Amino acid sequence: MLRRPDPRDNPTTVLAAVTVGLMVFLVPPKTAPLPAAPVFAAPAVAVPAQPAALPVQKVVIITAQPTVLSSAAPARGDPTVSLTFDDGPDPAWTPQVLELLRQHSAVATFCVVGNQARKHPELLRDIVNAGMRLCDHTRTHPADLTVTPVETQQNEVVGARDELRDLVDAPVVYFRAPGGHFSPALLQLAVAQGMQPLGWSVDLRDWERPGRLQILTTLERNLRPGAVILMHDGGGDRSQTVEALALMLPWLAESGYRFTFPTP
Repeated sequence: MLRRPDPRDNPTTVLAAVTVGLMVFLVPPKTAPLPAAPVFAAPAVAVPAQPAALPVQKVVIITAQPTVLSSAAPARGDPTVSLTFDDGPDPAWTPQVLELLRQHSAVATFCVVGNQARKHPELLRDIVNAGMRLCDHTRTHPADLTVTPVETQQNEVVGARDELRDLVDAPVVYFRAPGGHFSPALLQLAVAQGMQPLGWSVDLRDWERPGRLQILTTLERNLRPGAVILMHDGGGDRSQTVEALALMLPWLAESGYRFTFPTP
C-alpha cells in the first residue's frame, strides 16, 4: 500500500527541525541582570558556640576633657572601633543588641535616657554586667539642651547621672547631648561631674529606618580606624539596627578591627 510522502522524511527538513530544537535548548531566555551583591550580603564568620565571657566593667578611671570626644582608643596593632547605642534601654531591642555583642565578644557604650533606665532598671544591670560602659544621655532627651535654662540643664545632666548611679553600681563615664548639641557651658557641666563629653564620627542614621543594607553601606563608606559609631537601641522600632548589627560585627572583625571604648 502506498503511503503519502511525509515532509519529515526529507533529510533537509529533518536537519532544520533538529537545528531549531537545539537552539531552543542552547539559547537562554532573556532575563533581567542580577543586582550587584552587597558587601554585607551575609555574615562571613561563624559565631562560636561558647564565646569568651566579657569582663565586667566595675571601675573605670578616665580624665574628662572639655572637648567632644569622637574617636576610639589609639590603635596599638589592630585598628579600633567604638560602638555606641543611644536612647535606651528598651525591652524589645536592648537585649537583642547585648546578645549579639556577647556572641561576637564585642563591647559598646550605651547612652541611656534617665526615664527609660528608671522604667527598666533590670536592663541597665544587664548592660553593666555584660561589660559595657554607661553614658548619660539626659533624663528626658530634649531636642536641644543648649537652649534651655541653666536649671534645666543641671536637672537633665546631673539628675540623670545621679539616677543611673542609684539604679546600678557602675560609673557613668560619658555624657552625650541629645542630637550632639553641645555648648561651652554644657561641656563644662559634664566635665565638672566627671563625665567625658561624647560625640561620634560615623552616624549610621539608623533611626531613619533606611533598611539594613543602607545602614551598612553608610558604615562602609565612612569607617576609619578609631571611629565612634552612632546607633540606637531605643526611641522606636530598631529591628533594622539589630539586623544590620548581626552583619556588621563579623565584618568588622574580619576586617581586622578591635572593639573598644572611646578614650581621650
